[in-house]
Amino acid sequence: MKNTLAVLLLLAAAADAEIKIAVNRTTIESAPIFLAERMPGVQLVPVANGRVAMEQLLHGDVDAATGSETQMLLNSIAEPGIRIVLTLAEARYRIIARQSSGIRRIQDLRGKKVAATVNTSSQYYLREMLRKAGMLLESDIRFVNLEGPDMPAALKRGDVDAVAIWEPHAQNSLEALGSDAVDLQDASVYRERFNLNTTTKVLRDPDKRRALVEFLRAVQRASDLIRRQPTQARTLLAPFLSTPEATIEHVWNRFTFPANLPGDLPTVLGNVEIFVAAVQLRQPRPKAALIGLIDSSVFTASKK
Repeated sequence: MKNTLAVLLLLAAAADAEIKIAVNRTTIESAPIFLAERMPGVQLVPVANGRVAMEQLLHGDVDAATGSETQMLLNSIAEPGIRIVLTLAEARYRIIARQSSGIRRIQDLRGKKVAATVNTSSQYYLREMLRKAGMLLESDIRFVNLEGPDMPAALKRGDVDAVAIWEPHAQNSLEALGSDAVDLQDASVYRERFNLNTTTKVLRDPDKRRALVEFLRAVQRASDLIRRQPTQARTLLAPFLSTPEATIEHVWNRFTFPANLPGDLPTVLGNVEIFVAAVQLRQPRPKAALIGLIDSSVFTASKK
Protein backbone atom coordinates (compact mmCIF):
# COMPACT_ATOMS: atom_id res chain seq x y z
CA MET A 1 0.00 0.00 0.00
CA LYS A 2 2.84 2.37 0.93
CA ASN A 3 4.65 1.65 -2.36
CA THR A 4 1.45 2.20 -4.34
CA LEU A 5 0.89 5.52 -2.58
CA ALA A 6 4.48 6.57 -3.29
CA VAL A 7 4.04 5.78 -6.98
CA LEU A 8 0.81 7.76 -7.08
CA LEU A 9 2.49 10.72 -5.42
CA LEU A 10 5.36 10.60 -7.93
CA LEU A 11 2.91 10.49 -10.81
CA ALA A 12 1.01 13.41 -9.34
CA ALA A 13 4.23 15.37 -8.94
CA ALA A 14 5.18 14.62 -12.54
CA ALA A 15 1.78 15.78 -13.73
CA ASP A 16 2.06 18.97 -11.68
CA ALA A 17 5.51 19.62 -13.13
CA GLU A 18 4.38 19.30 -16.76
CA ILE A 19 5.06 22.32 -18.93
CA LYS A 20 3.65 23.04 -22.37
CA ILE A 21 5.80 24.82 -24.93
CA ALA A 22 4.32 26.42 -28.04
CA VAL A 23 6.83 26.12 -30.88
CA ASN A 24 6.70 27.59 -34.37
CA ARG A 25 6.57 24.56 -36.68
CA THR A 26 7.49 26.54 -39.82
CA THR A 27 10.86 28.08 -39.00
CA ILE A 28 14.36 26.64 -39.00
CA GLU A 29 15.04 28.68 -35.87
CA SER A 30 12.94 26.11 -33.96
CA ALA A 31 15.53 23.38 -34.61
CA PRO A 32 16.91 23.15 -31.03
CA ILE A 33 13.38 22.66 -29.65
CA PHE A 34 12.47 19.92 -32.10
CA LEU A 35 15.82 18.13 -31.80
CA ALA A 36 15.94 18.19 -27.99
CA GLU A 37 15.34 14.74 -26.55
CA ARG A 38 11.75 14.07 -25.54
CA MET A 39 11.38 14.56 -21.81
CA PRO A 40 8.69 13.40 -19.37
CA GLY A 41 6.65 16.35 -18.20
CA VAL A 42 7.34 18.47 -21.30
CA GLN A 43 4.73 18.78 -24.04
CA LEU A 44 5.50 20.53 -27.32
CA VAL A 45 2.59 22.34 -28.97
CA PRO A 46 3.46 23.02 -32.65
CA VAL A 47 1.78 26.15 -34.03
CA ALA A 48 1.63 27.96 -37.36
CA ASN A 49 3.75 31.00 -36.49
CA GLY A 50 5.34 33.03 -33.72
CA ARG A 51 2.26 35.21 -33.28
CA VAL A 52 0.14 32.19 -32.40
CA ALA A 53 2.84 30.86 -30.07
CA MET A 54 3.05 34.13 -28.15
CA GLU A 55 -0.73 34.48 -28.08
CA GLN A 56 -0.96 31.09 -26.37
CA LEU A 57 1.62 32.20 -23.81
CA LEU A 58 -0.26 35.46 -23.29
CA HIS A 59 -3.49 33.58 -22.58
CA GLY A 60 -1.83 31.06 -20.27
CA ASP A 61 -2.52 28.09 -22.58
CA VAL A 62 1.19 27.20 -22.55
CA ASP A 63 4.06 27.82 -20.14
CA ALA A 64 6.68 28.86 -22.69
CA ALA A 65 6.74 29.88 -26.34
CA THR A 66 9.23 30.47 -29.12
CA GLY A 67 9.33 33.75 -31.00
CA SER A 68 11.38 36.63 -32.28
CA GLU A 69 12.23 39.56 -30.06
CA THR A 70 9.62 41.52 -32.05
CA GLN A 71 6.76 39.31 -30.89
CA MET A 72 7.99 39.33 -27.30
CA LEU A 73 8.08 43.13 -27.23
CA LEU A 74 4.65 43.44 -28.83
CA ASN A 75 3.06 41.05 -26.33
CA SER A 76 4.91 42.31 -23.26
CA ILE A 77 2.70 45.39 -23.16
CA ALA A 78 -0.42 43.27 -22.55
CA GLU A 79 1.55 40.86 -20.31
CA PRO A 80 4.44 42.65 -18.58
CA GLY A 81 5.46 39.35 -16.98
CA ILE A 82 6.77 37.86 -20.24
CA ARG A 83 10.48 37.02 -20.01
CA ILE A 84 13.17 35.87 -22.45
CA VAL A 85 15.03 32.92 -20.92
CA LEU A 86 17.16 31.70 -23.85
CA THR A 87 18.16 32.71 -27.36
CA LEU A 88 17.65 29.62 -29.49
CA ALA A 89 18.83 30.98 -32.83
CA GLU A 90 20.12 34.02 -34.65
CA ALA A 91 19.06 34.43 -38.26
CA ARG A 92 19.70 36.74 -41.21
CA TYR A 93 16.78 37.90 -43.36
CA ARG A 94 16.71 39.05 -46.98
CA ILE A 95 14.58 40.69 -49.65
CA ILE A 96 13.90 38.72 -52.81
CA ALA A 97 12.87 40.87 -55.79
CA ARG A 98 12.05 40.60 -59.49
CA GLN A 99 14.78 41.84 -61.80
CA SER A 100 12.15 42.21 -64.52
CA SER A 101 10.48 44.85 -62.33
CA GLY A 102 13.62 46.95 -62.72
CA ILE A 103 15.05 46.10 -59.31
CA ARG A 104 18.80 45.77 -58.84
CA ARG A 105 19.30 47.51 -55.49
CA ILE A 106 17.24 48.62 -52.50
CA GLN A 107 16.67 52.10 -53.94
CA ASP A 108 14.87 50.48 -56.90
CA LEU A 109 12.06 49.40 -54.54
CA ARG A 110 10.71 52.96 -54.60
CA GLY A 111 7.13 52.89 -55.89
CA LYS A 112 7.13 49.09 -56.13
CA LYS A 113 4.76 46.59 -54.49
CA VAL A 114 6.74 45.06 -51.64
CA ALA A 115 5.36 42.37 -49.33
CA ALA A 116 6.11 41.68 -45.69
CA THR A 117 4.10 40.25 -42.82
CA VAL A 118 2.61 43.10 -40.84
CA ASN A 119 3.63 43.57 -37.18
CA THR A 120 6.42 41.00 -37.38
CA SER A 121 10.20 40.96 -37.73
CA SER A 122 9.59 40.71 -41.50
CA GLN A 123 8.08 44.20 -41.53
CA TYR A 124 10.78 45.46 -39.16
CA TYR A 125 13.53 44.20 -41.49
CA LEU A 126 11.90 45.82 -44.51
CA ARG A 127 11.51 49.09 -42.61
CA GLU A 128 15.17 49.11 -41.58
CA MET A 129 16.44 48.21 -45.07
CA LEU A 130 14.42 51.08 -46.54
CA ARG A 131 15.49 53.48 -43.80
CA LYS A 132 19.17 52.77 -44.44
CA ALA A 133 18.56 53.58 -48.11
CA GLY A 134 16.89 56.87 -47.17
CA MET A 135 13.32 55.69 -47.77
CA LEU A 136 10.21 55.26 -45.68
CA LEU A 137 8.02 52.17 -45.60
CA GLU A 138 4.94 54.36 -45.17
CA SER A 139 5.42 56.51 -48.28
CA ASP A 140 8.13 55.27 -50.64
CA ILE A 141 6.81 51.80 -51.46
CA ARG A 142 3.42 50.17 -51.99
CA PHE A 143 3.27 47.92 -48.95
CA VAL A 144 1.47 44.56 -49.26
CA ASN A 145 0.70 42.45 -46.19
CA LEU A 146 1.36 38.77 -46.92
CA GLU A 147 2.10 35.66 -44.88
CA GLY A 148 5.44 34.02 -45.61
CA PRO A 149 4.09 30.82 -47.19
CA ASP A 150 2.07 32.90 -49.69
CA MET A 151 5.01 35.01 -50.85
CA PRO A 152 6.69 32.73 -53.43
CA ALA A 153 3.52 32.26 -55.48
CA ALA A 154 2.57 35.96 -55.24
CA LEU A 155 6.04 36.93 -56.43
CA LYS A 156 5.95 34.46 -59.30
CA ARG A 157 2.49 35.66 -60.43
CA GLY A 158 3.64 39.25 -60.39
CA ASP A 159 1.23 40.29 -57.64
CA VAL A 160 4.22 41.86 -55.85
CA ASP A 161 7.66 43.01 -57.00
CA ALA A 162 9.59 41.98 -53.89
CA VAL A 163 9.21 40.21 -50.53
CA ALA A 164 11.02 40.70 -47.22
CA ILE A 165 10.91 37.56 -45.12
CA TRP A 166 12.73 34.91 -43.11
CA GLU A 167 13.68 31.39 -44.21
CA PRO A 168 12.63 29.10 -45.76
CA HIS A 169 10.16 31.48 -47.44
CA ALA A 170 12.95 33.67 -48.83
CA GLN A 171 14.67 30.65 -50.41
CA ASN A 172 11.34 29.40 -51.77
CA SER A 173 10.74 32.86 -53.27
CA LEU A 174 14.20 32.85 -54.82
CA GLU A 175 13.56 29.46 -56.40
CA ALA A 176 10.09 30.51 -57.60
CA LEU A 177 11.63 33.36 -59.65
CA GLY A 178 14.66 31.44 -60.87
CA SER A 179 16.91 33.57 -63.09
CA ASP A 180 14.61 36.59 -62.61
CA ALA A 181 15.44 36.80 -58.89
CA VAL A 182 17.65 39.36 -57.20
CA ASP A 183 18.76 38.82 -53.60
CA LEU A 184 19.02 41.97 -51.48
CA GLN A 185 20.40 41.71 -47.97
CA ASP A 186 22.39 43.54 -45.32
CA ALA A 187 23.23 41.66 -42.14
CA SER A 188 24.20 44.90 -40.40
CA VAL A 189 20.59 46.10 -40.53
CA TYR A 190 19.09 43.28 -38.48
CA ARG A 191 19.94 39.81 -37.20
CA GLU A 192 16.90 38.20 -35.61
CA ARG A 193 17.13 36.80 -32.08
CA PHE A 194 14.70 33.91 -31.87
CA ASN A 195 14.04 33.19 -28.22
CA LEU A 196 12.33 30.92 -25.76
CA ASN A 197 9.96 33.01 -23.66
CA THR A 198 8.05 32.30 -20.47
CA THR A 199 6.31 34.35 -17.76
CA THR A 200 7.09 35.37 -14.20
CA LYS A 201 4.10 33.27 -13.12
CA VAL A 202 5.76 30.14 -14.50
CA LEU A 203 9.12 31.12 -13.04
CA ARG A 204 7.56 31.43 -9.57
CA ASP A 205 6.15 27.89 -9.77
CA PRO A 206 8.88 25.57 -8.36
CA ASP A 207 7.79 22.51 -10.36
CA LYS A 208 7.42 24.33 -13.65
CA ARG A 209 10.68 26.16 -13.09
CA ARG A 210 12.48 22.87 -12.43
CA ALA A 211 11.03 21.36 -15.60
CA LEU A 212 12.03 24.44 -17.59
CA VAL A 213 15.62 24.25 -16.30
CA GLU A 214 15.84 20.60 -17.35
CA PHE A 215 14.40 21.42 -20.76
CA LEU A 216 16.98 24.17 -21.28
CA ARG A 217 19.69 21.61 -20.60
CA ALA A 218 18.19 19.38 -23.29
CA VAL A 219 18.02 22.31 -25.71
CA GLN A 220 21.67 23.12 -25.07
CA ARG A 221 22.63 19.52 -25.84
CA ALA A 222 20.58 19.65 -29.04
CA SER A 223 22.24 22.93 -30.01
CA ASP A 224 25.65 21.35 -29.48
CA LEU A 225 24.61 18.50 -31.80
CA ILE A 226 23.48 21.03 -34.40
CA ARG A 227 26.85 22.78 -34.31
CA ARG A 228 28.95 19.59 -34.33
CA GLN A 229 26.91 17.49 -36.75
CA PRO A 230 24.97 19.85 -39.04
CA THR A 231 24.28 17.25 -41.71
CA GLN A 232 22.67 14.90 -39.22
CA ALA A 233 20.76 17.80 -37.67
CA ARG A 234 19.30 18.87 -41.03
CA THR A 235 18.19 15.31 -41.77
CA LEU A 236 16.47 15.02 -38.40
CA LEU A 237 14.89 18.48 -38.68
CA ALA A 238 13.32 18.23 -42.15
CA PRO A 239 10.27 16.11 -41.13
CA PHE A 240 9.36 18.49 -38.30
CA LEU A 241 9.21 21.48 -40.64
CA SER A 242 7.73 19.68 -43.66
CA THR A 243 10.57 21.29 -45.59
CA PRO A 244 12.91 19.45 -47.99
CA GLU A 245 16.33 18.81 -46.54
CA ALA A 246 17.89 20.38 -49.65
CA THR A 247 16.10 23.67 -48.91
CA ILE A 248 17.30 23.63 -45.31
CA GLU A 249 20.85 22.94 -46.51
CA HIS A 250 20.72 25.92 -48.93
CA VAL A 251 19.98 28.37 -46.10
CA TRP A 252 21.78 26.69 -43.21
CA ASN A 253 24.62 29.21 -43.17
CA ARG A 254 22.10 31.96 -42.43
CA PHE A 255 21.61 30.61 -38.90
CA THR A 256 23.54 30.12 -35.69
CA PHE A 257 22.21 28.26 -32.66
CA PRO A 258 23.92 29.76 -29.61
CA ALA A 259 21.59 28.48 -26.83
CA ASN A 260 22.63 31.35 -24.58
CA LEU A 261 21.71 34.95 -23.77
CA PRO A 262 23.84 37.14 -26.10
CA GLY A 263 25.45 40.19 -24.57
CA ASP A 264 24.00 42.47 -27.24
CA LEU A 265 20.41 41.31 -26.64
CA PRO A 266 19.46 44.51 -24.73
CA THR A 267 20.74 46.62 -27.64
CA VAL A 268 18.69 44.58 -30.11
CA LEU A 269 15.60 44.96 -27.93
CA GLY A 270 16.18 48.71 -27.83
CA ASN A 271 16.35 48.93 -31.62
CA VAL A 272 13.25 46.83 -32.21
CA GLU A 273 11.35 48.60 -29.41
CA ILE A 274 11.31 51.80 -31.49
CA PHE A 275 9.45 49.94 -34.26
CA VAL A 276 7.11 48.19 -31.82
CA ALA A 277 6.27 51.43 -30.03
CA ALA A 278 5.36 53.06 -33.34
CA VAL A 279 3.11 50.11 -34.22
CA GLN A 280 1.37 50.40 -30.85
CA LEU A 281 1.19 54.23 -30.96
CA ARG A 282 3.12 54.71 -27.72
CA GLN A 283 6.47 55.94 -26.48
CA PRO A 284 9.43 53.51 -26.50
CA ARG A 285 10.28 52.06 -23.11
CA PRO A 286 13.62 52.96 -21.49
CA LYS A 287 16.56 50.57 -21.68
CA ALA A 288 16.21 49.57 -18.01
CA ALA A 289 12.65 48.36 -18.63
CA LEU A 290 13.78 46.30 -21.62
CA ILE A 291 16.66 44.71 -19.70
CA GLY A 292 14.06 43.65 -17.12
CA LEU A 293 12.37 41.54 -19.81
CA ILE A 294 15.40 39.20 -19.83
CA ASP A 295 15.59 36.61 -17.05
CA SER A 296 18.96 34.85 -16.92
CA SER A 297 18.22 32.80 -13.79
CA VAL A 298 16.89 29.73 -15.62
CA PHE A 299 19.82 29.70 -18.03
CA THR A 300 22.27 30.09 -15.14
CA ALA A 301 20.61 27.20 -13.27
CA SER A 302 20.75 25.02 -16.39
CA LYS A 303 24.54 25.38 -16.53
CA LYS A 304 25.04 23.87 -13.07
